[in-house]
Amino acid sequence: MRISTLTGTSLATAAAGAIGSIVTRPAVETWYPRLKKPSFVPPAWVFPVAWTALYTDIAVTSAVAIDGLDESAAGATTGDAKNATKQAYLAALGANLALNGAWSWIYFGKGALGTASVAAAVLTVSSADLARRTGAVNAPAGAALAAYPAWCAFATVLSTSTWWLNRDRDLVSR
Repeated sequence: MRISTLTGTSLATAAAGAIGSIVTRPAVETWYPRLKKPSFVPPAWVFPVAWTALYTDIAVTSAVAIDGLDESAAGATTGDAKNATKQAYLAALGANLALNGAWSWIYFGKGALGTASVAAAVLTVSSADLARRTGAVNAPAGAALAAYPAWCAFATVLSTSTWWLNRDRDLVSR
């Protein structure tokens, strides 16, 4: 894995994490504690630990996949096809990280719990696709990234359950 690739994927995941953190903090200090939550919601400390591990996982496994795509393109006679595969991977990674940041903005920034539940489901599908794409290049990296769609699926259930428990509340007036 090249340091330059890891630096790029690390900066991209850090940006998604920073966006999430910026919009989450005010809500966690104001209206979020007043929500009804399902019995299976983890303790608050779990979220930053889980997301830090997941962002690290995304950065490392994506760097492995991107470098693997570069290596396979260098030795291939159909470089255009391999370059297209790399571009598709980069687009999938960018879209996934944008969805990741958007979910935090929708849920914590806007308090739109129902919309955030849909966004979480879309993020889960995108994360599974990213793990599939990563695994197609490097099977161990794809397996390592499997925790990401699993966590996003859990977040979808958690988000949807929280929305359902609070569907009669006006979060806009917070």
